[in-house]
Amino acid sequence: MSLTHHEVVWSLLIWLSAHSHEVNGTAVYGYKEMTDILKALNKILEERKLNANADDSYVAQLHAKGLNKILEKVGEEATEVILAAKDAQTQPSDATKHDVIAETADLWFHSMVMLSHLGLSEQAVLDELARRFGLSGIDEKASRSKT
Repeated sequence: MSLTHHEVVWSLLIWLSAHSHEVNGTAVYGYKEMTDILKALNKILEERKLNANADDSYVAQLHAKGLNKILEKVGEEATEVILAAKDAQTQPSDATKHDVIAETADLWFHSMVMLSHLGLSEQAVLDELARRFGLSGIDEKASRSKT
């Protein structure tokens, strides 16, 4: 008996979800929703902010150095995303595309450290993105208060 494409995909998803492992006390699955990954990362960041020693944790080091150091890292990572994207456009390859992904992950990570330092959560950002669904970018920008 041969399986259809959909049966193979569903079988693979079921198998992946059943074969999870832990990374730093957080369950990691073969397939996860983006919000699940962000929530798991936020949980780790909060735990390290509150309980980790700066000698043992990069996140604790950033918090100990303060907001200016965290913002410096966000700016550095944003610049690296820009440079990687330019390289990916001018010299397209698997390596340059991977660099864009890796640098974007670094930017998101450091942005989440910044949010954590300010007592904000990733959920607030996700809620804001959800609020913007269905709005034209031009209309959304125009609706912001002008100062």
